[in-house]
Amino acid sequence: MKKLENKIAVVTGGNSGIGLATAKLFAEQGASVAITGRNQTTVDSAVKEIGNAAIGIVGDVSDLNNIDKAYKKVNETFGKIDVLVVNAGIFIAAPLADYTEEMFDQSSDVNFKGVFFSIQRALPYLNDGASVIITGSTVGEKGMATASAYAATKAAVRSLARGLSAELLDRQIRVNVLSPGPIDTPILERGGGSQAEIDSVKAYLTSLVPVKRLGTSEEIAEGFLYLASDDSKYMLGGELLLDGGLRTI
Repeated sequence: MKKLENKIAVVTGGNSGIGLATAKLFAEQGASVAITGRNQTTVDSAVKEIGNAAIGIVGDVSDLNNIDKAYKKVNETFGKIDVLVVNAGIFIAAPLADYTEEMFDQSSDVNFKGVFFSIQRALPYLNDGASVIITGSTVGEKGMATASAYAATKAAVRSLARGLSAELLDRQIRVNVLSPGPIDTPILERGGGSQAEIDSVKAYLTSLVPVKRLGTSEEIAEGFLYLASDDSKYMLGGELLLDGGLRTI
């Protein structure tokens, strides 16, 4: 039997990388899937790739009106939500001395504010017993030069999972975090660097990971499936760490 049969799932930032791999796996496991993303072209392309009557909604999670519109569209199309993957995020790295207020605000607005309100605004549209999963990061608990602002947003959402799980106990809504390590996704290309620079970053990240390779989006998607399904029904306010041993070894 498929693990998400007759479930309705929403994946924010589901138009590429980890989000897209997760949306595809959820659809394969029987869920009706809706994704959100900021780019119409990549959202449309992702919906075709996901298939299974998935829908795509263009919007920015840092804009609360966009969040509200997305949930209304999902509700009108499919009904109430059983699985919410709060995955939309950005990575902006720079030395402390060079980090601008604009960089900080962008990181905070998407990675922290966007997560908080993506969950808050979902409350009327979530079924009791729903699973909410936030994409964290192994660096939320590990110091890394040039990534302190990003890491702080991921530490913040790890805290949110605890507090919101406590607050939503009466509805049996579980909020957990999946924290990946370095994953080979398009986010590494979005910094605008040359191919040589991107390759250098990948090589550096690979050297940090005890298993000496980057993770794949498909491996992380399997973790999201675990947290989305009844397999993890005894887990709430917790963290699933999939980082090739980076944080602990």
